[in-house]
Formats: sequence, structure tokens, C-alpha cells
Amino acid sequence: MDTTLVQALRESLQRETGARVELVETHISWVLLTATHAYKLKKPVRFPFVDFASIAARKHFCEEELRLNRRFAPSLYLDVVPVCGAREAPRLGGDGVPIDHVVRMRRFPESSLLRNLLMAGRLEPAWLDGFAWRVAALQGAAERVVPPSAFGAPDAIVRAAVDVVSQLLVQRSDSCLATLSAWIRERAQALHMAWIARQQSGAVRECHGDLHMANVVLVDGELTAFDCIEFDPMMRRIDVMSDIAFLTMDLKAHGRADLAFRFLDAWLQHSGDHAGLQVLGFYEVYRALVRAMAAGLGPQAAPAPAGASKPDYLACAAQLAHSPRGRARLLITHGFSGSGKSTIASQLLCAAGAVRIRSDVERKRLFGLDPLARSAERGLAIYGAEATRRTFERLRACARDALLAGYPVIVDAAFLRSAERRSFQGLAAELDLPFAILDCRTAEAVLRRRVAERSTSGTDASEASLEVLERQLASHEPLALDERALAIEVFTEDAVDIASLEARWRAQG
Repeated sequence: MDTTLVQALRESLQRETGARVELVETHISWVLLTATHAYKLKKPVRFPFVDFASIAARKHFCEEELRLNRRFAPSLYLDVVPVCGAREAPRLGGDGVPIDHVVRMRRFPESSLLRNLLMAGRLEPAWLDGFAWRVAALQGAAERVVPPSAFGAPDAIVRAAVDVVSQLLVQRSDSCLATLSAWIRERAQALHMAWIARQQSGAVRECHGDLHMANVVLVDGELTAFDCIEFDPMMRRIDVMSDIAFLTMDLKAHGRADLAFRFLDAWLQHSGDHAGLQVLGFYEVYRALVRAMAAGLGPQAAPAPAGASKPDYLACAAQLAHSPRGRARLLITHGFSGSGKSTIASQLLCAAGAVRIRSDVERKRLFGLDPLARSAERGLAIYGAEATRRTFERLRACARDALLAGYPVIVDAAFLRSAERRSFQGLAAELDLPFAILDCRTAEAVLRRRVAERSTSGTDASEASLEVLERQLASHEPLALDERALAIEVFTEDAVDIASLEARWRAQG
């Protein structure tokens, strides 16, 4: 490929800045890096999924890149700058007929990419929580695709997956591709009606489209998505679960399934989209295949730190496609406010690869409240008998969706009433799945201290007060003898061995 223009631009920037300018190359772009800025020049390429062959097309897609990425990273994306002059002697901006265009961005250190943070052991897991909430909020506000539409339709989803496999067959010869192709056809039949329902429910929206770990960066203390798909609306107007699947897959490919489930948990708390879990597995396999294909198209941006190896995405796709589907099982928590239920559940879901459904969060969702909103400040009474009945109906419906999708499920609620526990035991029996109770215990003095501290922090979804705790202590219905046989007892005053706890739960299944 002719590199005259990009090399001349590089030399021009070096003269202007008086410093070395780095050149990073991907399969569709060149990026010139000064000390403070990045200049992205699109290659004049034509692939099955992108056409940058003309100057007009490259200008259009530079403008689209700026518009679309400012949704996610407004502080990074600055403007589109025309390239004028001659290919051998170009200049950024100025008079004359543009010969090309670049997207100008604020530069960030490559060490701040999520992939590199993880590989260097510098990733704070809590950053993923905040990122999940921001992504869910952006998706929630995004434009919905109105059916009937090709966007998010079953035929389009299957075609995209089949096309990726076809591209991989051109790149390499691997027996697992035939197996994966057959798996795609089988899952396509099973998920056809689910995809139609997803489109009709508004789950297909204007998303990011390329949300893997090399397209997420730490900026001003927050993980931020950038470099979304600008060149093909079919790859961007997708099921929100397909967007999420790219990152959960990539974390798994890097050996961090625990962080994948932590991110998914935070996203589900904000989005409430448990119904989408039935299609998540398919999208994870598809996204792994996409990364395997991209790796074969040319040089990749943001190389891994020295000594770190890149994942084998094709092997990841095969592993995800053939992960056991019989691992679904149901666990409900049991304990007073302040007994550590949510803390233990949040750690256990990461270890077990489970989906958690929180009563504190789902109760607020029924009233249109965010997880950390205070109902009293809105003048809402959300803890009455009718609200509680509706809450447990919601928990049961969400648990059913997640179990039918094949995931272990933790329902995080007090479950101090026998009827509430029996309802979920009945759900497990109906689905012929193992059922267990995580019985969280601690001294009453510790309960009171924890509840008092939590009620003043405002950083937890629970709104339980000391008054609520006293009512629980006075009126709860203890586990019956048969329930005790199903219980996993854990004392939460001291540190809990989560690996051992996960093994006990798995053994019960």
C-alpha cells in the first residue's frame, strides 16, 4: 500500500513539533502520535465490511467518527482536519482543495488502555462497575431501531456470523471452523424467535459496535469507550447485548472470567435486561470470531506490553461455543439487613460465573428509580406489602430468564418469609435444577453497626434502616428443617473463603 501521504504527514508533524512522531498502523487506519495529539488517517482500503476507497468516503467517515464517538468520549475527540497541499508535501488545514482528512484526538498513553491495564496488573475492578453503568446509561438513551428493520433481524445476525467464518476460512485452515459453522446454524434456529422479540422490545439500538479491551481507555480516572464503528450502521445498530458481549468475551479471552461477570453484574443492575441473557452466549462466540478475523487482516493497534501474549480468539470462540449448558442452578440468600448477603453474593458471582438479581435494585426499578436513588427523597413508599409482592414477582421472572439461558443464578434478597423462599424452591423444581440457600449469619451488634454505617454512606442500593432491622429480628420466619438441609451456612464477621464457598455450592448441584 502507498504510504507516501502518511509518511509525509509524519515528517511535517516532526518538523512542526520538533520531536519524534510515532506511527501506529491498523488494518484500516494509520495513526500519527505527537506528544499531545493523535491524527487518524483512514487507509484507502476496500474490505467486505468497509469501503474507504474514495476521498469523499474517507471525509464522510471521519465526520461520522467524530459525531459518533463524542457520545462516549467527548474529551478525546476534537475535530476533523482537512489535509491540503500535495501527497509528497501535505499540510494540516489551510487553504486549497483537501486531498484527504484526519480525525484529531487528544492523545492518551497506551498504558492506559484497558487491555494493557489488565496485563500490567493495574486494573482496579471498581473501574469496571462505573464503566458498566455509563455504558448502560448511554445505551438506554440511544436511538432505538423500529421494526420491521434489517438492523438486529435474525437473518442479518446469522449472515454476519457466517461471513466472519467465511473470512476466517480464507485466512487459515482450521478444523474447528467447520464445527463453529455448524454451531452457528444450530443456535440460529434455536434463537430465531428470541432475536425477533429482542428487536420488537427495543433492545436493538445505536451502540458502539466494537467494545473490546483495546477500545476502552482510562481517562481522567474513568474507563471510557472510544473508536466505535463509524463505517457500517449494520455493525453499530445492534442488540445492546451484542455490544456488551464484546467486552465480556474479551475479558474471558484474557483469562479473567471473574471480571467479565463483575462487569455483566454491574451492567444488569443498571439496565435490568436479564431477558437478553439468552442471546449473550451466541454474541460472545461471534465477537471472538470477529477478533480472530481482525487479527488476520493486518497490524493491530495498541500492542500488548512486552512479554505479554495475545489471546487465541479462535480457541476462545470454540471454548465458549462448547461450554457446558447444564451448569444452571439456583441459590437464594437468607439473612437480615447487614448480614453481608450482597457483599458475599458479589464475590461469589465472580467466582462461579453467575448472574445476580438484587431485590434492592429490582424494587427500585419497578418505581423508575436508579439503584442508588433514595425513595424517601422522591416521596415514594416502595416497601409496602404490595410493592414487596411485585418485587418478588420481578425477581422470580428475572431468575427464570437467567436460568433458562443456562447461568447459575444468585437471588440477593433477605428471604425472611417462608413463602418467598418456597416460591423460588418451586421455580428450581419446575426447571429441574439444583436449589440451595446461602444462610448469612453474624451477631446482632454487628448487624446494627453495619446498617447504621451503610444508611449514612449513600453508596449502596439498600435503604434498610435500624428500624427496619429491628422489625426483621422480631418477625422473621426461620429456616425449616428441610430448608436447613439445603442451606450453606456462612459467618460473615470474619473474611469468607469465596473459593471454598463456590465449591460447596457447586457440590450441592
